[in-house]
Amino acid sequence: MGERPDRDPSFEQLLDGIRHTRGFDFTGYKRASLMRRFERRMQAVHVQGYDAYREYLDAHPEELAELFNTILINVTAFFRDAPMWDYLASDIIPRIVATGHDTGSIRIWSAGCSTGEEPYTVAILLAEALGDEYTTGRVKIYATDADEDALAVGRHASYPESSLTEVPAAFREKYFEQLDGRFTLRPELRRTVIFGRHDLIQDPPISRVDLLTARNTLMYFEPAAQSQVLANFHFALRDSGYLFLGKSEVLMTRTNLFSPIDLKRRVFARVPPRTVARRRAPSAAPTREVAGVSPSLHEAAFESGAVPQIVVDGEGRVALANLPARTLFALSPRDVGRQLHELEVSYRPADLRSAIDDVRKERRTVHIRNVEITTARGAVHYVDIAAAPLMVGADDPLAVSITFTDVTRYKLLQETVDISRHEGETAYEELQSTFEELETTNEELQSTNEELETTNEELQAANEELETMNEELQSTNDELEAINEMINVRTGELNAANTFLESVLSSLDAGVVVLDREQVVTAWNSGAEELWGVRAEEVRGKHFMNIDIGLPVEQLRTAIRTTLNDGTTAHVAVPAINRRGRTVECSVTLTPLDGDGANGARGVIIFMDGAGA
Repeated sequence: MGERPDRDPSFEQLLDGIRHTRGFDFTGYKRASLMRRFERRMQAVHVQGYDAYREYLDAHPEELAELFNTILINVTAFFRDAPMWDYLASDIIPRIVATGHDTGSIRIWSAGCSTGEEPYTVAILLAEALGDEYTTGRVKIYATDADEDALAVGRHASYPESSLTEVPAAFREKYFEQLDGRFTLRPELRRTVIFGRHDLIQDPPISRVDLLTARNTLMYFEPAAQSQVLANFHFALRDSGYLFLGKSEVLMTRTNLFSPIDLKRRVFARVPPRTVARRRAPSAAPTREVAGVSPSLHEAAFESGAVPQIVVDGEGRVALANLPARTLFALSPRDVGRQLHELEVSYRPADLRSAIDDVRKERRTVHIRNVEITTARGAVHYVDIAAAPLMVGADDPLAVSITFTDVTRYKLLQETVDISRHEGETAYEELQSTFEELETTNEELQSTNEELETTNEELQAANEELETMNEELQSTNDELEAINEMINVRTGELNAANTFLESVLSSLDAGVVVLDREQVVTAWNSGAEELWGVRAEEVRGKHFMNIDIGLPVEQLRTAIRTTLNDGTTAHVAVPAINRRGRTVECSVTLTPLDGDGANGARGVIIFMDGAGA
């Protein structure tokens, strides 16, 4: 099969490489959004071209995690699209609870669960519907996603307050515990939700599910991959199961696996496959003696039955075998009472032991159809085997009755019907040529209809693409908000540090001046203002040697350079004139700022004590 003309070969090779070497299959995802996210990572690591990015992935294994987080956009929230959840709570959940009373359990699958808000929302609704019964172990919620980091968040079940904006206040109070500004689900809800990694394309689906939620998940896949995922969803659901999709998704019109219950709220019912209805065998009634009828009459009736029949008791022994069964399978009277697995009939013509196990486990009749049997004379017969439980009350089956009904005549009749059908198909093909002209007109109409369907699917694809871009923008906005919050925190810390530094400098009686390595004034405390009569605003940012004050700064030039270069402390006493015009002996101490004595200092701290000032 050749390459599709709308696909970049180098990009397809990149996807194949990731699938073969890392086990992640992205080939079913829509190419437009997938390529957009790959290019976002390529820009982040400054790589141009898909071939170069493939080499970058080989050289930097940690990049795969960043790529994975970019592709799997985790945009979710509790009770997202509240009207849809209200409908689920009022109409669908009660039906599931009623079905659960019959099946004995309630199984939920949240596919593409992201960080867990969606499965926990379902858990809250079920807890409301079941009350105290919720904690009995009947409820199992399977939450799956391909993103391990998102699953780790879901397992902790701890969320910031911003994630709970749509949660009703009553639910927040009842099902969440607040600690250190975060909200954690209560243990009884967390225990019912099982998180696990699952690839919707490659991994087998979970089975016997009552409700399957996959909200805004299908829209990331191409139509072929969507069809495969929907087929897996159909297999996963019980006959009475429901599928709950996101508001941006509509099942493809060509699928016949699901029927809409409420299209506006994206709830669908599973369409059961066309199978032969199974009839449950009635439970055996307790044996009671009928007046005037001897037990030997019951035995004679069983012995001369028209259908071969074997009864296996609870210990796996052959309790009864009538005459037709003994004749058909060459059983002797001594075989009655032996373990079934010791006899050839247990595995030939069919495996009866597995059927008996299924009967005891499920308490229903198990059928094995069209089993071929060759008699001692070489004649071939076909039988239907039915293994039915013999019940007494509601306990485990007392025994299992196995009957062998001869369906050879029906088998031959079916073959005759197949021959007749083949002949009818031949006649139909001859008749079909008569309607070629009509078929041509029909094909033209069909072509027009297909064009309309194609246009509709293109519009649907465009809508899904817009929704994908919207979620990408929302994800980017969340990231920017997080960065902005971090900047605000850092700004607050910086302001606090500056305030603390100003407080320290102001508390010193001596004049303090801080110079950077270029001898530019960066700090000038109130002691320096009091000593020289110059405000900090007038000197900050100026070169220290250019400041006109009563201190002879030229006499400090050598000491300043020595402190900057060597990182050593120097003491100098110079005559100076303070702000009052008095001559004072100024004791100057020069201390390196962050100096190590080898590489020099970042600046100089000058302490000035004007004696007699």
